[in-house]
Amino acid sequence: MLFNSFSFLAFFTVVVVAYYLIPHRFRWLLLVIASLVFYSIFKVSFVLLLLGVALVGYLVGQAMGTAQAVGRRRALLAVGVIAALAPLFVFKYFDFFAESINALLEGMRPESASSLSAFLVPKLGLLLPAGLSFFTFSCVSYLVDVYRGKLPPEKHLGRFVLYIAFFPKLLAGPIERATTFLPQLLRPVRFTPEGVTLGLQLILWGLFKKVVIADRLATFVDNAYQTPGFASPVALVIATYFYAFQIYCDFSGYSDIAIGAALVLGLKLMENFRRPYFARSVPEFWSNNRWHISLNTWFRDYLYIPLGGSRVSSLRFYFNILAVYMVSGLWHGAAWTFVIWGGLNGFFHLVSMGVAGLKQKVAPGLRLPRPVGAILGILVTFHLILVTWVFFRASSLSDAITVLSSIAASVPELPTLFKAYPITGEVYLSLALIGVLLLIEALDEWRAFWEKLVTRPVYVRWAFYYALLICLVVIGQWGQKQFVYMQF
Repeated sequence: MLFNSFSFLAFFTVVVVAYYLIPHRFRWLLLVIASLVFYSIFKVSFVLLLLGVALVGYLVGQAMGTAQAVGRRRALLAVGVIAALAPLFVFKYFDFFAESINALLEGMRPESASSLSAFLVPKLGLLLPAGLSFFTFSCVSYLVDVYRGKLPPEKHLGRFVLYIAFFPKLLAGPIERATTFLPQLLRPVRFTPEGVTLGLQLILWGLFKKVVIADRLATFVDNAYQTPGFASPVALVIATYFYAFQIYCDFSGYSDIAIGAALVLGLKLMENFRRPYFARSVPEFWSNNRWHISLNTWFRDYLYIPLGGSRVSSLRFYFNILAVYMVSGLWHGAAWTFVIWGGLNGFFHLVSMGVAGLKQKVAPGLRLPRPVGAILGILVTFHLILVTWVFFRASSLSDAITVLSSIAASVPELPTLFKAYPITGEVYLSLALIGVLLLIEALDEWRAFWEKLVTRPVYVRWAFYYALLICLVVIGQWGQKQFVYMQF
């Protein structure tokens, strides 16, 4: 049951009506049942894995709450984290490491094939459960926060299961913290038109980004990246630019729907995107709460800071930055393309920090107006991120290199090639939709767009809502295409 389906809209409507009709003390049970039913539609056996991870987190958290000795608490934390992450390794990474080890063994070229086969690691070929990376990280952050004393262990098993399995965030985040989510379950929720309206606005906007923009752009991207060696340079350029907006609209659209659905139920999830393509540097894109905020803050709090953060030697600091980016790449997918994607972003991050001082010295001499400097920073940052997206989208390293080399080799001829390329109406429509997205986000960068919209006359608000609804009905791509981040 995907967010971009009529079955989910019907399911969510039933849950909301029941939620506000029953007393507060039973609402946690309704949401737990709804979440498990929602997840079981993908595969019933995955529910057992979800409940197993939740039970591990609950029991280890309770044990840490009663343990007095620091050593015992540390040991319990280690056991809990390993047990929570074990399914992630088995389902997501075992085959990747098996392939890498086997490739290394094959590269040694032993004298006989029979001697090699004795050392090869067999692959499991398991289907990756939807949302596994997200709910395991939620469990790990809870255990670490209990260990650090940021919150007491949750005594109510049902509410803890709800924290892990809450259906709006279950498949692709945000990776919510127990410190902010669990206390909300204790507060009675009353139906408020303002909260429900804001939630519905976000759901509508998220559906627009996913169904109208992302899935339309996906057609161009899939066609070009499926066999990049046979795609024209122009098609690869269009697909690469479109992919930057496809993945943004796809993932941020999911987050908007998740956050909006939670708001309708009176619960607040953390913001996950903040106009990332308006970032003026790579560090700002990743570290200043722009792109996938919940994951970046998770790595900051549970990996970067424990590694020493910036309070170490320069060499160790550079290592910490690169380590976080490369682990983040591996988190996204068990393939070397993702590792290189993370490493490239880490490299650009370090280079950007290195030239920051030089930019401050050179900028006064150039005497560029501030808006011009800002636009240049945005364009440079966007294109650096664009290069990394090639590795993120490509099916293999060879495909990524093919895309980049084909585009690079044709740069001098691109104006001529574009003139000869048959630009269709779908391309123009896609460009127009990207323009609408950027316009709204530019307004949002200046002043919160949705807050400003609320202050407008009723005919202005409803004209905007109806425009989005008409787009969803008339040009929406309701093809049941799953969200990109569900595969992670």
